[in-house]
Amino acid sequence: MRWILEFAIGALLVTSTTARSTSLRAVNKRYVEERNGVNYNVFEHAATNSKLSFVENSGICETTPGVNQYSGYITVGPNMNMWFWFFEARRNPQKAPLVAYWDGGPGTAAEYGLFTQNGPCHFVNNETEPSLNPYSFNEYANMLYIDQPIGTGFSYGNATVNSTKSAAPYVWNLLQAFYDSFPEYESRDFSAFSQSYGGHFGPEFVRYIVDQNAAIERGDIQGTDINVVALGVSNGWFDSAIQEKANIEFAYKNQYRQLINESFYEELLDSYETICKPAFAKCTATGTTEDCFTAYMNYTNEIEWPILASAREGVSDFYLGDIRVPYSRPPTTHVEYLQRADVQKALGARVNYTDSSSAGPFIYSGDDPISFIPALSDLVKAGVRVLIWTGDADYLCNWPGTLDVADAIPWSGQEIFANQTLVPYTLHGTEKGTFKTLDNLVFMRIYEAGHNLPFYQPEVSLQIFRQTMEKGGLVPT
Repeated sequence: MRWILEFAIGALLVTSTTARSTSLRAVNKRYVEERNGVNYNVFEHAATNSKLSFVENSGICETTPGVNQYSGYITVGPNMNMWFWFFEARRNPQKAPLVAYWDGGPGTAAEYGLFTQNGPCHFVNNETEPSLNPYSFNEYANMLYIDQPIGTGFSYGNATVNSTKSAAPYVWNLLQAFYDSFPEYESRDFSAFSQSYGGHFGPEFVRYIVDQNAAIERGDIQGTDINVVALGVSNGWFDSAIQEKANIEFAYKNQYRQLINESFYEELLDSYETICKPAFAKCTATGTTEDCFTAYMNYTNEIEWPILASAREGVSDFYLGDIRVPYSRPPTTHVEYLQRADVQKALGARVNYTDSSSAGPFIYSGDDPISFIPALSDLVKAGVRVLIWTGDADYLCNWPGTLDVADAIPWSGQEIFANQTLVPYTLHGTEKGTFKTLDNLVFMRIYEAGHNLPFYQPEVSLQIFRQTMEKGGLVPT
């Protein structure tokens, strides 16, 4: 169901920091290239045989004086041109951390989150030109937005990736080439944020980075060590076996609106136990495309579609990402804006903008039912701060389901964490949600927020974002 709302990447060898010798720099190249009337800054990276082509300070979106931005492409594989859009921090960019953001879907462009939730600009009151977002994440961090997989957003070329695990090496390759082109960011703390299907992407991509760091340290590969400190996923889809059962419970009982009656609730629980649960177990046991696709089809047909049909009864317009009546959801004004020829030329985009590419390859590969709790476990054990935060008006990746996921993560503090109660989290003295935290694992429920959490609660989202990357942890204000 995540792709209904939002409708990625072999690894290449990279140069290490110590390998940037005089002889290697001699074969790396920097120059300016004119293409279709656009002047690109080009960096040819010899170690990866990749090429960065980007426009500096396009004047699009981020218009704060003195804040730099770069937009363009990095070749991450054969005819695979991945789009990035980088914004300096508005405050102290020389020391601010670096944060990578990719969206969910699978196949939703990073610009969706950029323009509707956490980026430097947004559209207000049906305006056709964006204005500055005072709660942008680049108020605190240097933000790197990445369109993945290929075919999403402004990325283009061979769209061969069809699973989360196959997507990870290409994102790592982009980061390696980015660091070599912009070495001033190498020593910064690095974090990654995502949402929705980012419950797959986030844990796996960051685990891959941590594993590559270990391989670099062992001398197995060459590359730039990335100082990973945090992963944040809002309203994430991590584990369908856990979250599908939670969907049934949430549809029957939540604080906003009952979506199903008691008898239907009992029917759905029976379907889950007799049809869906065994299929999830088989997918986990074999990991085959056939078994995992079957698990996906079972829960879609037996749970998701019936709940959707029931929820729509008697309601003329309904959105599972915000079950309140009336609901609200982010505007899509950015799509038409990014499809304008003048905007694309200014940014250096070479193809038309696609907000959501097809989720089909990921669905048919059986990627959706795969659990990424093992990846979360590896990250928590490795000392990476993990934030799982959820808007409580969202059905699709609802807060009881993501709480169950957080409680199920195996690590030394699992039992203590699972038995903790949620306590209030405040912003300037006003309660905005509840949370619990132990060491480097945090769970948060945010009130009055739907699937795209920062859209609904921008000010508290910025506070949570900032605190996640600071050593003091999550602290109510």
